[in-house]
Amino acid sequence: MLPRLGYAVRRLAYGLADTFVTLPILRWTWRGLADDAFSGELHEFRPTDREAVRDMMAGRYLLASKLIETHGVSPFALEVDHTDWWFNLHGFAWLRHFRDVRDPGERNFARTLVLDWIGREGRFERDTWALALTAQRVLNWLRHLPLLLEGATPEQAKTIQRVLGAQIQSLKLRGRLAGEPADALFAAIALLGAEYCEQGDQTDVPGRVERLNRLLARQLDTDGLHRSRNTKLQLQLLVELVSVRRIAAQIKSEAAHELAAQIDRMHECLDALTLSSGEPVYFNGGGHLPHDVLIAIQANATGHRRRSMLLGGYGILRAGDAVVIADSGRTPPPGYAGNAHASALALEFSHGSELILGSCGPAPADLPASKALFRQGVAHSAPTIDAEDAATSPAPAMTLAPADQLLSITTAGYAKRFGIDLERRITLLSGGTTLVGQDRMIAHGKPSGLLAVRFHLAPGVQMERNRDEGVVRLTLPNGTVWIFLWEGATFRDEESVRQSAYVGLHKTRQLVLEADVAADREIAWIFTLEQQ
Repeated sequence: MLPRLGYAVRRLAYGLADTFVTLPILRWTWRGLADDAFSGELHEFRPTDREAVRDMMAGRYLLASKLIETHGVSPFALEVDHTDWWFNLHGFAWLRHFRDVRDPGERNFARTLVLDWIGREGRFERDTWALALTAQRVLNWLRHLPLLLEGATPEQAKTIQRVLGAQIQSLKLRGRLAGEPADALFAAIALLGAEYCEQGDQTDVPGRVERLNRLLARQLDTDGLHRSRNTKLQLQLLVELVSVRRIAAQIKSEAAHELAAQIDRMHECLDALTLSSGEPVYFNGGGHLPHDVLIAIQANATGHRRRSMLLGGYGILRAGDAVVIADSGRTPPPGYAGNAHASALALEFSHGSELILGSCGPAPADLPASKALFRQGVAHSAPTIDAEDAATSPAPAMTLAPADQLLSITTAGYAKRFGIDLERRITLLSGGTTLVGQDRMIAHGKPSGLLAVRFHLAPGVQMERNRDEGVVRLTLPNGTVWIFLWEGATFRDEESVRQSAYVGLHKTRQLVLEADVAADREIAWIFTLEQQ
């Protein structure tokens, strides 16, 4: 309670201070960098797509997997109810697609879009100048500044430099007042990049490296996972950190070496939380990540953690071609829990290139009213009681026996309301071709309620069950067949969905096992690969 109260007080104080420094009467000070010149020297490693350039010039903007037709109108003039698309547009990550173009008309088009944004949004507005968004926009402009300045008129070049400087100045003033930890981190990354790209004055680069290193150390756990436990945010941070890592490499200091080591640990964590299907887990707002950017990030990694292990409140089992990743339900600390999901004891399971079991995912960006629904325990492959979520817990019990490929997780999140703790034991057998689970109820008081254990099938998995048989056959898209068996519960199947950032909601099915809550009652279940 006290940490949450302290965080709320600090956030209120920082919010008031931020409101003060953004008052119109004070914003003129942001123009202190207006006469400074910057050069685009930041590393761009993300892939480009020439078709994306042609589409944008034709008025088709495919951003965050959402296609918007502008019909000749500026994209910045549209009101689009899709947060990810809007954020991507104003963050200018799409500038990378113009990196290799040589046609003067295409290069001029990119500059025209930047100038159009300046004409509409060049003065502070709280939404378009939000800290994380401004930081990412600054970094993207710095990566591609030669593209924007070459061929520009002196007045256009001066305008771009002036507004870039004003945004950097805003980050300097507002970064220390960030109410959200991740916002402060994005601002620190952008300020390091800006300091390095400032022509004629890079004296504070070592200081910026030290501050970024301190912030990153504060926001990562000992494994290198961001304390939000969100793989999407982990990827977004790595995109920006990879670009400034080369700057730190030029600084011979302890902070620079530690910063590089922290970035390496972040790479390893993202890799460890990626299933064999190539998808990072969906827990805590992770969701479907852009595959091309994910591959580019992995290409910049220096190490891997592809073994059974415990990491950041997650348990990972790897055997043969199979990967199981389960969430203990650990609650992120105050300030980091904005996207936390009720996923205690939830698991995701893949074999080879195929996902078998997953979670429904975060709510689609164009369905903000459904956000709470997708965060509930019933949207995960996990047990719940009376369809209610487990109470939050900062440190649930989780153990791993690597020799036996056995993961055990216990949550006390149902003890007060339903009189039991829940224990889930998961084992990978036979080189990853068999997944065995037991969900046991441990009495604490008077047990009550109905326990439901859900398994959300991946898109494309076909389910077949003969009436009166205690066996379900699951045919994966690649043609392999898995058998599902259970004991100690009744069975039914229901409709389900899986959210994809690329194609929206996939309709799928879920397997549901139910049993009355009772002391020491256990539900056992098995997924096993059918031998051909």
